Amino acid sequence: MTIHIGAQPGDIAETVLLPGDPYRAKWAAETFLSDVKLVNEVRGMLGFTGMWNGNRVTIHGSGMGMPSLSIYVNELIKDYDAKTLIRIGSTGAMQEKVGLRDVILAQTSSTLSTPSSGIFKELKYAPCADFDLLHKAYHAAETKGVTTHVGGIYSSDVFYDERPDLNKEMTRHGILAVEMEAAELYNLAARYGRRALAVLTASDHLITGEALPSQDREKSFGDMVEIALEAAFA
Repeated sequence: MTIHIGAQPGDIAETVLLPGDPYRAKWAAETFLSDVKLVNEVRGMLGFTGMWNGNRVTIHGSGMGMPSLSIYVNELIKDYDAKTLIRIGSTGAMQEKVGLRDVILAQTSSTLSTPSSGIFKELKYAPCADFDLLHKAYHAAETKGVTTHVGGIYSSDVFYDERPDLNKEMTRHGILAVEMEAAELYNLAARYGRRALAVLTASDHLITGEALPSQDREKSFGDMVEIALEAAFA
């Protein structure tokens, strides 16, 4: 057990999928895993371990934002020896070519700041995905016929953004979408020698103003979960 994770030794699998929403973790575990066991509910952050196609996997909520994700990923790696960590979450599209429900594989993640900024000091470190996971996820998406985009995203440390000038420059420079966790996940994976990837579904669009209703988001995310699982165990 750790401060934030009540799982016992051996409860957490080496492969962990990380949705931000604990109830999305519950939905994904009940939908895609068999022999599911609740392994954490400390502070309402739900984690489940089960089997997928003969492979043991944990699906654990990470909360909203990089500081929250940093807490859970640090403990999952250092205390439970998680080796493969894949974020599965929603994202806001920033390019016209990206449609709602499209899947985005984050090759890199730009950001203004992360919980690791104090370590890097003046260095503008460029965190990136594990290439093997990225390659396998792209192959899985192609096989499923899912519209998929690969490239850079932006991990914001605020939700209510008031920097239209920054958004304009990111769109101009090809940033595909914005979310709030991937950059720190990639930082931590690099620091501890683990594999990481962010597989994201476009739930809203910063250019067109379109957005999926909350009830539709859950039903639209099945492809993303399956792509993440196939990438982890291909």
